[in-house]
Amino acid sequence: MTVDLRPFLRPGDRIVIGQACGEPTTLIEALIEQAPGIGGLSAFIATSFSGLFTPAATDAFSLASMGAIGTLRSLAKEHRLGVIPCHVSQVGPLIEAGIIGCDVAFVQVSPADAEGDHSFGLIGDHVRAATAKARVVIAEVNDQVPFTPGESLHASEIDCAVHVSRPPVEVPPAKIGETDEAIARHAADYIEDGSVIQTGVGAVPDAILRLLHDRADLGVHSGMLGDGLVDLVEAGVVTNARKSVDRGVSITGALIGTRRLYAFADRNPAIRLCPAEHTHDAGVLARLERLVTVNSAMEVDLTGQVNAEQSGPVYVGGTGGQVDFVRAGARSPGGHGIIALPATAKGGTISRIVPALSGPVTTARTEVDVIVTEFGAAELRGRTLTDRARRLVAIAHPAFQEDLEEAAYAIERRGF
Repeated sequence: MTVDLRPFLRPGDRIVIGQACGEPTTLIEALIEQAPGIGGLSAFIATSFSGLFTPAATDAFSLASMGAIGTLRSLAKEHRLGVIPCHVSQVGPLIEAGIIGCDVAFVQVSPADAEGDHSFGLIGDHVRAATAKARVVIAEVNDQVPFTPGESLHASEIDCAVHVSRPPVEVPPAKIGETDEAIARHAADYIEDGSVIQTGVGAVPDAILRLLHDRADLGVHSGMLGDGLVDLVEAGVVTNARKSVDRGVSITGALIGTRRLYAFADRNPAIRLCPAEHTHDAGVLARLERLVTVNSAMEVDLTGQVNAEQSGPVYVGGTGGQVDFVRAGARSPGGHGIIALPATAKGGTISRIVPALSGPVTTARTEVDVIVTEFGAAELRGRTLTDRARRLVAIAHPAFQEDLEEAAYAIERRGF
């Protein structure tokens, strides 16, 4: 199906596009085709898994994001992606303030219910902020998108509705290897009965979830959820029964998975899609007890600084919600903020525990709680820099420990 965007877009318009599995792919395809004839367009999308945004496809408009997440890495590699360093919790307010410009909102929604409300289906985060700010709201109404409890858009708020029937973007579970399983075993030790968990998607988070089937009454409050949630709910492990906030309901800002997850979420009152003002809000997170958060990194230095964005000269990640959740997990009574990463990269030739970061500081050492690799867990909160260095050397790959010990000794001599 082809939709004509020209009656709605003006030269120079700034477009905010629904992200991840909530990408309105029909509208994106139309933008790629018609942008050359309109001119001066720019767009913002937080993450993308559709594969539609390639260097060639974005010749006629500029694209910005909060990171090179998913298939946006190809653009970053070709220096064609504008990166806005910000937390997930900041995107909505930046749109509301006009700092991230939003003249037009492209969103994907479900068919409307009897009251005329369309569910955003697979994404909650900042789409409501975009539709509230935009001059024009163009909605891709997809009858294969689930009607998920939570964020919605009334038919009267839509300026152009494009009705389609096509599978939403899917992100299949990652292949789990031995290293992922080893990391997961150390991380899972911090998750007890009644814990509230936050994870991303990928091999390590999936491996952790697989190890939780002997737990009871787990809760979920996360920026994103994948297919692993379905297994835990069906096994009776996730009940949200002990949560101090949103009891009985799994809270998320994005569903990133397959049709199995989407079918599970459809009209399911046990799951709620929320904006980042709720999923990542410091006040909400501060009320959650036993919150255990798990996030990833490119590298960690011997003082505990975390780089989750850049691998040498290549930008491959993003700030995302890491800082929001690391801080919250570390401060939660009975909780923890975990950074999980393999000890090495590039086939074991490079250590990810390093004397000094090769990229930006995503999470400051003042916020870091626990670092986990396949060789163990290093608890850093409240520890001196000397003690931190020793603990991090202990969970580095043995092949790199001698060099790291020299750097750790230099920290010990200085005291900082």
